Amino acid sequence: MDRKRGCGVLLPVSSLPSKYGIGCFGKNAYEFVDYLVGAGQSYWQILPLGPTSYGDSPYQSFSTFAGNPYFISLEDLIEEGVLTGEECDAADFGNDETSVDYERQYLERFKLLRKAYERSRITENPRFLAFVREQDYWLSDYALFMAVKGRFDGRPWSAWAEDIRLRWQNALDYYREELYFDIEFQKYMQFKFYEQWGKLKAYANEKGIEIIGDIPIYVAMDSADAWASPWLFKLDGDNCPVQVSGCPPDAFSETGQLWGNPLYNWDIHKASGFEWWIKRIAHCFTMYDVLRIDHFRGFDEYYAIPYGDETAANGWWEKGPGMDLFRAVSCRLGERKIIAEDLGYMTETVKQLVRDSGYPNMRVLEFAFDERDTGNASDYLPHNYPRNCVVYTGTHDNETLVSWFHNITPKERRMVREYLHDFRAGTEEISESLICLALGSVADLCIIPMQDYLGLDDRARMNKPSTLGMNWKWRLREEQQSRKLQEKMKRLAVTYGR
Repeated sequence: MDRKRGCGVLLPVSSLPSKYGIGCFGKNAYEFVDYLVGAGQSYWQILPLGPTSYGDSPYQSFSTFAGNPYFISLEDLIEEGVLTGEECDAADFGNDETSVDYERQYLERFKLLRKAYERSRITENPRFLAFVREQDYWLSDYALFMAVKGRFDGRPWSAWAEDIRLRWQNALDYYREELYFDIEFQKYMQFKFYEQWGKLKAYANEKGIEIIGDIPIYVAMDSADAWASPWLFKLDGDNCPVQVSGCPPDAFSETGQLWGNPLYNWDIHKASGFEWWIKRIAHCFTMYDVLRIDHFRGFDEYYAIPYGDETAANGWWEKGPGMDLFRAVSCRLGERKIIAEDLGYMTETVKQLVRDSGYPNMRVLEFAFDERDTGNASDYLPHNYPRNCVVYTGTHDNETLVSWFHNITPKERRMVREYLHDFRAGTEEISESLICLALGSVADLCIIPMQDYLGLDDRARMNKPSTLGMNWKWRLREEQQSRKLQEKMKRLAVTYGR
């Protein structure tokens, strides 16, 4: 990372205002970039951009390389002439401008995108043909995967007919011919996604805004990645998982967390010179300027759970690839801007891996005030920060500052007030003081969730881990991007030399 102080905002693309039910790469995204520039910011951090599956989590995607078709701007397609405003306005995306209705997106958006594809004469577009050639290393398998998934009514690939589940050549040939136009439709959506995202990113970069992207450590079992390259994962001869991912039992969960992703066969990856990982990370750097690697500790040691277990209680730790992977990445790709997400319980070996990598790690203020830490020694307290780190008030997985301060224990609230030396302020003022505390720290980079700048409570929370149904939905309203808040953000950025 650059040693220049900087600051930015965490806001998922899905949370942008838009006319059609979910944030996308349309005019509101460009207006948000302009807003960040006027607010004195230099970074926009987003969540993973992959196509989402059951549960709508961007961390459980059908592909680590593909983009989410929901983010394709329908307004841009109207301007192209492949859709009409009347068609888009007639679609029912729900009436709540503060929340994404993913079911409505699924039911309505693909019908519109299919119409756009059928009117596009896309095979006459030389840019599309070039895109298909250049991205073939992932695009062909992904497009076939999604088309076959449609043929099997959306079922996971583990429930497909044996011939295509195991990728027998005669089955591959059959479905490539049988589903030719469905496959081409998938390629069309990826072309439009990357075309529109490329323009938006270029606009942001021209305005001095760098994009911080996010890469989950694991891929979903129901993904083109696992289906097309089963040897890269701990799967048996029938391509069923042997072990899956998760976290062990701790103070927050007696049975741990069962994520269920297939685990990597690290011996195979290492023998290939980590070729798949290098392609994956190189692909990310065509999309983002800075890359946050989620669950960094999994590269030191990862938690393995027997497949079929209903909890994580019977898992065990195994060694990951460590610095071998990151040395290979550096050797092939050169020095890149990477952030190590090292939150949670950190062993000394994980801390050493972070130090050896040289990547800045994360410090979260909400983790700093724990009544069990009586020695003021928390790594999350600003007086303990090194410069080479990224400070957050909270992340997408945490409560908003307002709700966090309301819900912590009286002793912890007293710890916050003592640290701020502020014994009178209300919750809203304390939240603002914590933002200033983060901005004023020595950390080279400070990222604040948009919800915290707005002083919102947990009704605007993005995700509550280990829950389903209410996550990833919050959306920003246009009127919340006020001139008053923008001026305040810029004043703080200037005050704290960011």
